[in-house]
Amino acid sequence: MTTPQILRTPRTHIGSLCAVALAVSLAGCAGLPDQRLANEALKRGDTTLAAQNYQQLADLGYSEAQVGLADIQVDSRDPAQIKKAEATYRAAASVSPRAQARLGRLLVAKPGATEAEHHEAETLLKKAATNGEGNTLIPLAMLYLQFPHSFPNVNAQQQISQWRAEGKPEAGLAQVLLYRTQGTYDQHLNDVEKICKAALNTTDICYVELATVYQKRGQPEQQAELIKQMQAAHSRGTVSAQRVDSVARVLGDASLGKTDEKTAQSLLEGIAPGYPASWVSLAQLLYDFPELGDVDTMMKYLDNGRAADQPRAELLLGKLYYEGKMVPADAKVAEEHFKKAVGREVAADYYLGQIYRRGYLGKVYPQKALDHLLTAARNGQNSADFAIAQLFSQGKGTRPDPVNAYVFSQLAKAQDTPQATELAQTLEAQLPPDRLAEAQRLLKQEQAIRSTVSPDTLELHALQEEDGEESL
Repeated sequence: MTTPQILRTPRTHIGSLCAVALAVSLAGCAGLPDQRLANEALKRGDTTLAAQNYQQLADLGYSEAQVGLADIQVDSRDPAQIKKAEATYRAAASVSPRAQARLGRLLVAKPGATEAEHHEAETLLKKAATNGEGNTLIPLAMLYLQFPHSFPNVNAQQQISQWRAEGKPEAGLAQVLLYRTQGTYDQHLNDVEKICKAALNTTDICYVELATVYQKRGQPEQQAELIKQMQAAHSRGTVSAQRVDSVARVLGDASLGKTDEKTAQSLLEGIAPGYPASWVSLAQLLYDFPELGDVDTMMKYLDNGRAADQPRAELLLGKLYYEGKMVPADAKVAEEHFKKAVGREVAADYYLGQIYRRGYLGKVYPQKALDHLLTAARNGQNSADFAIAQLFSQGKGTRPDPVNAYVFSQLAKAQDTPQATELAQTLEAQLPPDRLAEAQRLLKQEQAIRSTVSPDTLELHALQEEDGEESL
C-alpha cells in the first residue's frame, strides 16, 4: 500500500371541487394526501407513510409539506438524502420561514460548508427568527462557536449574554449549549438548573438537561419528581416520545453518575410500541445492564428496531457478534450488520475498520481498514485514530509507515489514554528530523480537513432539536 500524501476516504391535475376542498381541509377530499395523517404517522415513527403523504403534497406545491419531507430526509442520516433535503428546503425557503430555519440549521451542520454557506446560514436564521420561527438562536450560537474564523467580529458569549438581557426565550438554552461545547457544563450546574426550570413548560429538552444535572449531583428525589412531571406531560401530549427516550438514556448513562436503569427500562417500554427508536434504546440498556433481561429479550428488542429500519439496531447487533456478547462471536455476521448501518452510524465504519485491520475474516485488508477507520475518525470517532496509528505502525498485512503512524498517533492523543500517549511518544522518538518535519506537515493537513467537518454528536443533536410545535 502506497503512502498517501493527503489521506482521503475514498403539479398534478385535480378537479375544481377537490381543489376547493383541499384548500379548506386537506382531509376533506377522498383519495387526496392527508397532512394530518402524515403528521400523526411521523409522531408514531411511521416515516414511510408520512413521507408518502408529504411527497404528494409537496408535488402539489405545499411548502410546509416540502419541509416535512425534507425533515424525514435529514433524519435518515443518509448523505444522499440530506443533499436532497437541502434542495427541498431551498425550494420552500422563499415563502416558508420554517424552511428558512431548517435550511439555516442544515448549513450549520453541513460537513465542509464554505464560508459563504456559513454567512447564508446566519442570514436565514436571523430572517426566520424575525418571522417568528423558534430554534434559531441555538444554531446561531453554534455557528459562532464552531466557525469563529467566519465571524471574527462576533463573540459568542457576548452575543448570548445580549440575547439573555433582551429576554429572548432561547437565549438560556444557547448558554447551556455553550457550557457543553466549551467543556464547562459541570462548573455551571446551578445556572443550567435555573435556566431549565424556568424554560421547562415551553422547552421540553430541559427535561434532559435537568435529569443530567440531578444525576451528576446525585439527587434521586429531584430526578424522580422530574420524571413524574415528564410522564404527566407526555400523557397530555406536550412532551414527545423522543424526549422521554432521551431522558431514559440519561438515567442509564453511568458516566453521568449513579444510574437508575430500572426506571429507564420502564420509561422505554411504555413508549417503544409507538416510537420504534426506543426498541433500540431498550436493547442498548440491556447491553449495558444484562441483569435486566436475557438474550431472547435482547433479540426481540433488536428485531423490532430492525423492522422499523433503525440503523442503531444493526449497529448494536453487529457489536454483539463482534464482541461475542450474549451470542457466539461471528465476524462475518457482524460485518453484515455493520454494513447495513454504514452512512447512518459513525461507529459502523469504526468496527468494520477493526474487522479488516485485525484480520477477523481470515486475512488483513489494510486498504479497506484504512478507508473505514479514516471515515470514522473524521466523523468524530476518536478511537479510530489510535487504530489507524496501529495499522501504520505495526505493518500487519502491509508495510509499516512511520510518517502516517505519527500523524494518527498525535491525533489519537485526544483520547488521553496511556496507550495513545505512549504510542505517540514512541513514534515521535523514532522519526529522524526530516521525516518528522514531513509528518508534522501532514498532521496540519489532516487537522485542517477535520476543521471543516460537521459538529460533534452533542452539538449536532442540539441543532436538530424539535421546534416545540407540530411538524406542520
